[in-house]
Amino acid sequence: MIAFWILALLMIASAVFTVTAQKPVYSVVGLLANFLTLAATYLMLQAEFLAVIQIVVYSGAILILFVFVIALLSSGVRPFDVGPDKARMVLVPAIVLALLALLGIALTTIRSAVAVRPESALGGVTGESGSFGSVASFGAALFTTNLLPFEITAFILMVAVIGVVLIAGDEGPAGLPRRKKRRAIEREPIVKPPVTLSTSKGAQ
Repeated sequence: MIAFWILALLMIASAVFTVTAQKPVYSVVGLLANFLTLAATYLMLQAEFLAVIQIVVYSGAILILFVFVIALLSSGVRPFDVGPDKARMVLVPAIVLALLALLGIALTTIRSAVAVRPESALGGVTGESGSFGSVASFGAALFTTNLLPFEITAFILMVAVIGVVLIAGDEGPAGLPRRKKRRAIEREPIVKPPVTLSTSKGAQ
């Protein structure tokens, strides 16, 4: 239980740091700490598969994507400044909400500990120990009860990929036109500038 409270405080602190950081790179570091503490929470719940997916997908691929986007879009741009007044306005409500959330979690934990018998609290439900977060339970829940949200998410991602391809299809790397535009430019008639006779008269 002590480890859970420590992870909860670290998770809330990293989330607040992510929102209030002055530089986007610092926000990425705070988000990385938040993802790692969440993965540790999954490990405490004996959900090893979710913890590995959290580290590989979010802490690896998603954060690397964020870093590339920040590096490409922030060149020559000054880091945004939250300001002392705005930072206080964001920090105080975040601390209040975090304390209220921790109080609610504590009350819920105490009530459940009183209501549940000790043997069931230690061993869990008979025949169900270790099933939460396993590969079998995750796959069964994903492709049975949550199949429609899974398909909708896949369709939205496919539409986003097609849109990016269509938007970026008109220009090549470094803003160079594609073959169709290049051929159209090459086929345009070249208009020669009119020749002035001033130089020929001066020479005579």
